[in-house]
Amino acid sequence: MMEKKVYIDLPPFTGRNVPIKEIAQAIGKDPHYIRLAIQQGIFKFGVAMKVGNSNEFSYYCPDRKVWEETGYFRDVRKEKAQA
Repeated sequence: MMEKKVYIDLPPFTGRNVPIKEIAQAIGKDPHYIRLAIQQGIFKFGVAMKVGNSNEFSYYCPDRKVWEETGYFRDVRKEKAQA
């Protein structure tokens, strides 16, 4: 029996931190909704870290995780090359 191999072209991930506003536009939600969902662990594509003793959070949403969870990817390398 022959084994089938499947090849998938993956986007060129760079580890870029995808801005919350960009993710919100891509999936049609409000940025505040995205932030709260990341803070509460509902969305797994990002992490929220509390900044010191304040009520502010810093977010990291790597492009690969965003793509895996939402299907959204933007190749910023192409945009920089065209500029």
